[in-house]
Amino acid sequence: MQRLLRLRSQGRLSRGHVCLVGECLGVSERTVWRWLAQAEADPGEGAGPGVRSVDRFEVTSEVRVLLAYWRGNASAVHRQLVARARAAAGEPAIAVPGGAPTEAVPLLDPVPSLSTFLRAVRRDLTAGERAGLGRGPEAARAHDVFGRRPAQWRNQTWEADHVQAPLVVDADGELVRPWVTWFIDVATKTITGTAVTPGYPSRASILAALRAAVLRTGPYGPAGGIPEHVRVDRGRDFLSKTVLGAFTDLDTKREDLPAYSPHLKGTVENLNRCVDRMLFAVLPGYTLTPKPRPAKKKPDPDEPVPLTFAEFTAEVLNWARWWNTEHRPAGLAGRTPVEAWQADPTPLTDVPEAALWGLMLEDDGRVRKLSSHGVRWRGRDYLGAWMAGQAGRHVRIRHMPHHDHEIEVCDPAGRHLGTAHLADAATPEQLDELRRARTVRARRLREDAKKAEALRRQRFAPATTATPAQRLGALPAAEADAELATCAGSDMAALALPDLIAPAPPPDDWNTPASLRPSARKEKR
Repeated sequence: MQRLLRLRSQGRLSRGHVCLVGECLGVSERTVWRWLAQAEADPGEGAGPGVRSVDRFEVTSEVRVLLAYWRGNASAVHRQLVARARAAAGEPAIAVPGGAPTEAVPLLDPVPSLSTFLRAVRRDLTAGERAGLGRGPEAARAHDVFGRRPAQWRNQTWEADHVQAPLVVDADGELVRPWVTWFIDVATKTITGTAVTPGYPSRASILAALRAAVLRTGPYGPAGGIPEHVRVDRGRDFLSKTVLGAFTDLDTKREDLPAYSPHLKGTVENLNRCVDRMLFAVLPGYTLTPKPRPAKKKPDPDEPVPLTFAEFTAEVLNWARWWNTEHRPAGLAGRTPVEAWQADPTPLTDVPEAALWGLMLEDDGRVRKLSSHGVRWRGRDYLGAWMAGQAGRHVRIRHMPHHDHEIEVCDPAGRHLGTAHLADAATPEQLDELRRARTVRARRLREDAKKAEALRRQRFAPATTATPAQRLGALPAAEADAELATCAGSDMAALALPDLIAPAPPPDDWNTPASLRPSARKEKR
């Protein structure tokens, strides 16, 4: 810096000298000119140009708490710091609406300028911390760095998950939000099995998707087979004994991932995002598209009719087929998932379809006896034509979760005997009448709850000044007295005249006082 000052005093300092010094020190040309100006004003500054003051402002733990309170709004935190300093100095304080309690705000002396404060926040907090303070841990995770897993082979690892479609479909006359359950191979990005459920999924949905994923015949192939292990989250249906038993029968290891860690099964999470953007967003009834709210609810003739459940299932299966055979993910070097699957020479382990009939079934765990009414399960009788002549035989029951209209009957050794159906099943007309009765009852309960909420709700007028709350729905005194008088006039008990009609005399066989007997009344007269 002294040499630059000497050149400047001699009139030989050029812009090239300044740029060369800036490149050597890693600073801009403007910074070098500022250092020269400071060195000319104060020769002591020339000994250490660019050295920062040791008492510069830094973000402390108290300031971090305020940043979390204000959801990452650094300007709001600075305003509250200024207001706290002015209040401590006895000056008129600036009101900060919605601010943190005064005792939680640190007293800084002096309070840095807004630009210094913002620069310190950007310097002392990482981008992930700033995003997390503003939008939560999910936003902070987007700035994290994750390592790639080593290259795998087909059927080494599958990932499974549920995803809810943000739309409504018509399922037997009722509008429901469907769920999709699927398995995907991590190495080849191939969707191996899919199951669609109207309403919330259960372990039956997982077992149906697992059976479709394992089979490679018919409409399920060519991908499939038995995987080495499957990654799942901590949903109760994935952790159920039935699902664990199915994985155990297939000799597949189940890996339970920690809670709130979607990045550990990123392949299926990416599949969930892709199906939402590529398929669900273009189907009728998509609910995530912002629409202007109408003043009154009127039927819109141009509004698309929701898909039926069968139509929605066909759309999902067609999209899964397109994903496997036509879509080319970035990590497959221009190949489709099925092409990547078929190019992998890893041997597969198949299971015959006949051996998978019990994969979706739960074992009742008890040995029962066939009677002349069939087999009794959960207080109901189940019959099958194959039961003729086998009354008294000991059997075991296996059933689909949540499907109680039919069961599978096996012998104690586990050999399948046949299917049994509910003996006294309700007719479709009875089921429709029952649904209508339940709908009417639910609607009546909602209306009663709405009326009760209206009674509890008190409305107040909005205020623009500091005035007491003013209750709406004021009633004139004269009108209130008139309504009370009307209510009093409708009370039949208050209007009754007990002496207008004399009571009838008691019967002669009653044990009554002498004064109340008819003969005594006549004597008195």
